[in-house]
Amino acid sequence: MTRVAVAVDGPHGDRLATELSIEGVEVGPVVRAAEVARLRLGGGEIDILILQVAAGTLTADVVATCDAHGVRIAPLCDDESGRRLAARFGLTAPLPLTVEGWVLADSLTAPATPLARAAPAASGRVLSVWGPHGAPGRSTLAIELAAELSRGGRGVALVDADSHAPSLALSLGLADEGPGFAAACRQAERGGLDEAELRRISVPLRTAGGTVDVLTGINRPGRWPELSESRVAAVLAASRSWAEWVVVDVAASLERDEEIVSDLDGPRRNAATLAALRASDLVVAVCAADPVGVARFVRAHAELRAAVGATPVVVVVNRLRAGTLGIDARGQVRRTLERFAGIEDVWFVPLDPRSADAAMLAARPVADTAPRSPLAASVRRFVGEAVAPAPVAQERRRSARRTLHARVARSA
Repeated sequence: MTRVAVAVDGPHGDRLATELSIEGVEVGPVVRAAEVARLRLGGGEIDILILQVAAGTLTADVVATCDAHGVRIAPLCDDESGRRLAARFGLTAPLPLTVEGWVLADSLTAPATPLARAAPAASGRVLSVWGPHGAPGRSTLAIELAAELSRGGRGVALVDADSHAPSLALSLGLADEGPGFAAACRQAERGGLDEAELRRISVPLRTAGGTVDVLTGINRPGRWPELSESRVAAVLAASRSWAEWVVVDVAASLERDEEIVSDLDGPRRNAATLAALRASDLVVAVCAADPVGVARFVRAHAELRAAVGATPVVVVVNRLRAGTLGIDARGQVRRTLERFAGIEDVWFVPLDPRSADAAMLAARPVADTAPRSPLAASVRRFVGEAVAPAPVAQERRRSARRTLHARVARSA
């Protein structure tokens, strides 16, 4: 049963509490609107907060607390300033303070329709960045891809769906007290996730090329059960109407060990990764350019292909240098991946510690701190030719590939 708290002044609060109880709604604490900050919203005791909207009641702290505990806010107000304030926080249109209890009860119990379901023509694309264990640079490349895709005014969202070791908030210097992705997952399960809600719970990151809206990851590893498969799939579906490109940073693990030891419908630690990969239009698989990284990638690649099915996978070899592979490092990696994994098309990003360190120190993308660095140039070329290519560049690349295969065939 839905349990509500009422933070409304004067007789309206007592009246609404009585009428909601008659309608079968479980009513918790009833306080004055100014005392909303004193309510205990954690522990799953409160599902919905009925709040009289005013400048002193609907604040950023109250909204952040509700987001952190999965509490929906039902705003009430009679003036235009209150309606503007509610719209600024992305809340639904407020009902008047004189609303009858049965009308309010219907609005609380009827789930809102997610924007993704209401707008089947959503054209946003989901791109997941995956890589095997060993820190091949998944998060760094996810940040750079999002920053590069935002050029030209594209709407780009960056999502931290890593249920093991999320790092985007730390890398970009963003606050993660109220994890945006976990809040989005809770709202998606309740059916209240739409474009306005996604804008409200995301954190805008202004880069040199444009703006990236970031949904930060869980701030404690123990919160991973909040990222269930159905929730993650619903969030990514709704995000297609929110942004042209949704870049998702996922964890390395693809195992389904929980299904082996239990046949119950319990939480899965790797459900977020698998759901994101299945929902993707393109998967960027990151391979570390060293003997251990290449070996790990080859072993995990077959499991990745089994997880994504027919979804296109583009391979990026990261931190390329001759020190760990010897002469012709690029050729050695290319031949190894083609021989043992059947991968013919490979992209390379060079090792650029100076630019990467400067970006980490500034908590910014490399494209901002060192736009002419080899790392930024490689990512820019990769995005322009493999991720979001212009028609002319795409046809030119296909022609070059056909010419290369013809030369190889003649030499054989």
